[in-house]
Amino acid sequence: MTDEQDWAAGLEGPPKKPMKRSTRIMLWLFAALVAWLTLSNASFLAPDPEGKARLIAHRGVYHLYDKRAAIGRDTCTAAHALPPDHEVFENTPDSMRWAVGLGANMVEIDVAPTKDGRMVLFHDWTVDCRTDGHGNTRDLTLAQLKRLDIGHGYTADGGKSFPLRGKGIGKIPTVEEGLAALPVHPILFNFKSKDAGEADQLFAILKASGRDSVKLGDAFYGGAAPVKRMRELMPGSWSFDLQRDARACSKDYITYGWTGFVPESCRNGALAIPINYQWAFWGWPDRLIARMDSVGARVIVFGPYESGKSNEGLTDPRQLAKVPASFNGYIWVDNIREVGPALRPRQK
Repeated sequence: MTDEQDWAAGLEGPPKKPMKRSTRIMLWLFAALVAWLTLSNASFLAPDPEGKARLIAHRGVYHLYDKRAAIGRDTCTAAHALPPDHEVFENTPDSMRWAVGLGANMVEIDVAPTKDGRMVLFHDWTVDCRTDGHGNTRDLTLAQLKRLDIGHGYTADGGKSFPLRGKGIGKIPTVEEGLAALPVHPILFNFKSKDAGEADQLFAILKASGRDSVKLGDAFYGGAAPVKRMRELMPGSWSFDLQRDARACSKDYITYGWTGFVPESCRNGALAIPINYQWAFWGWPDRLIARMDSVGARVIVFGPYESGKSNEGLTDPRQLAKVPASFNGYIWVDNIREVGPALRPRQK
């Protein structure tokens, strides 16, 4: 061997051992698994979703508030209001009609029973926060609630001024008044309590009004007990527990949705997707939509999830650019005044 050959052999290093057969098999299996995961969850290979995205106007048109200051479920949101630029209050007929006029496909409202057997649209557990009254909503009669000013507690400067005070007197509506505002438009009813009897009460009101909730596409969510009861009373309706069922579905799907099997927790329920975590959901968007359709589950896109901030819907029209054009599920909206009109060009 010449000096040049010795030098070249030194560069090549020691002789390489042939790869073991078992190692080659493992590499092939790994490559096959990666290919299968890629293709089975490929959105572009799924059928094109039919229809367009639909907006859920949370509380209809309402006064936005600081989501970082009002984190808790029972926090007085009116005490953390942003400077108001209108005088329409949440959960009122005017709010509901305005939301639809702005492009809402469904309006979310909160229901609460009164002491004398009626049912009103009101968000808070007590009236202390946003009204000039005191006590639990459920401990007051309809007449007492009708005398309250629901604009009394709104402040955007820590209590220095109350720009809506005196402008919401007598504006707590009954459920019947809400139904009259949207006689042929879908409504999403929110049960704030754990009392299954509230489902019976609402069902009786719907029946007495002649409203066909299944045909119109009404939906019901909230506590597990009233949601379960509403499923019994109205089997064809969309009823779900957003805090428990939707979270369980989302968590389970992220965990093993890659297999192609849809978790049982998603069946006939809802899948909640924060707009900044779309990447975490297997087959997003088209493949995921097809899977959820197969088990009767609806997909709801929410605003960005951030630690230390209460959950929210979309508030900025620019966020719509992050929602895939093929998405045909629901978009939870907090600021329907701006987001609604911005979506209309995409729906044509």
